[in-house]
Amino acid sequence: MPDGKFAVKSFSRFVFSPLLVASLVGSSAAFAQFHPTKPVRIISPFSAGSGPDAALRAIAQGLNAKWGQPVIVDNRPGGNGFIAMALFKSTQPDGYTLYNADASHVSVYPHTFAKLPYDPVKDLEAVRALQLSNFFVAVAKDSPFKSLDDIVRAAAARPDAVTYGSWFVGSAGHLGGLKLQSLTKTRMLHVAYKDTVQLYTAVANGEVDWAIGSLASAGALEKSGRLRFIAVAARKRLASMPYLPAAGDSKLARDFEVTGGTGIFAPKGTALDLREKISNDLAEVLASPDLVERYRTFGYEDPKLPPDAYAKQIQLESADWKHVIEEAGLKLDQ
Repeated sequence: MPDGKFAVKSFSRFVFSPLLVASLVGSSAAFAQFHPTKPVRIISPFSAGSGPDAALRAIAQGLNAKWGQPVIVDNRPGGNGFIAMALFKSTQPDGYTLYNADASHVSVYPHTFAKLPYDPVKDLEAVRALQLSNFFVAVAKDSPFKSLDDIVRAAAARPDAVTYGSWFVGSAGHLGGLKLQSLTKTRMLHVAYKDTVQLYTAVANGEVDWAIGSLASAGALEKSGRLRFIAVAARKRLASMPYLPAAGDSKLARDFEVTGGTGIFAPKGTALDLREKISNDLAEVLASPDLVERYRTFGYEDPKLPPDAYAKQIQLESADWKHVIEEAGLKLDQ
C-alpha cells in the first residue's frame, strides 16, 4: 500500500474578525449542504473490468442516484498509476474531480521510487477508504506446508530454498514475501510472474511453494481444490472464515499482516468540510444492501475510515512499508 503525510496544520495565533467568522461559518454550512450541479468525475488508474473498477462503478451508480448527477469513472490505466495521477494533478479542489488510488500509490511507491512524479502530501487530500482486501497464504493442494509456521521453519532451515511468487516485482505479493522475511529473519527466493493467472497456476502446479492472494485473484482455484489457503495474513481471524487460522495464531509470524485496498482522494487544498460531506455520502452508498452484497461477492470489506482516520492509517502503513522496503533495498526505478 511518507512519514508525516497528511499532517494536520496547527495555528498558534490567529485573529478572527466577526466578518471572517461569519464567512467561515457560512462556508462550512455551504459545504455541509454541498450538492453537485454538474457531473462528477472519478479518475481511476485501474483497468476497466478489474475488481477495483467493478467496485468503483457500483459506488458511482449509488452516488449518481444520491446526487442526481452523472458520476463518471474515467479509467486511465498504465504507468504504475502515473498516467492517471498526471491528469488528476491539474484539477481543481472543488469536489467535482476525485481520484481512486490504490493503497500502494500512497504508502508504498514513495519508498520504492526514487523519483516519484507526484507527492502524496503535496498533491492529495484523503476523503475515504473505499475497500479493503484480505490476503491469504496459498499453497498447492498437495503441499507439505500445512501452516504459516511450516513455511517459516523451512525457510529458516534452508535459506533461499523456499520459493514464493508474485504477479510482478513491487506488487503486494512481492512485498508480502519481503515482510514475512523481515519479521522472521529468514531468506526466501522470489519468483515474479506476468499476471495473477500465471502465478496461481504456478503455485497449484508446485512451481513455487507459496504466494499470497485475495479471494478475487486466487479464490477460484481455492474453491476448485487446486489451491489451499493455510492462513489469512492478518492478526485476527476473519468473521466470514472463522475456520481459517490467522497469522496472529502462529508462533513465528504473529505480526504478519498484508492487505490491499483503494481509497478516494481529492486535490490538495480541498476543504475538510467538503471532504467530510463526500465521505458521508460514500458511507451511505457503501452501507446500502446492494453494495454490501457486491462487496461480499468481491471479498472486500468497508474499512469505514473517513478523512482524518484514513490519513492516519496511510501514515502508519507508509511507515511500516518504508522499513520493509529499505531493509530489502528495493528500488523500482533503478
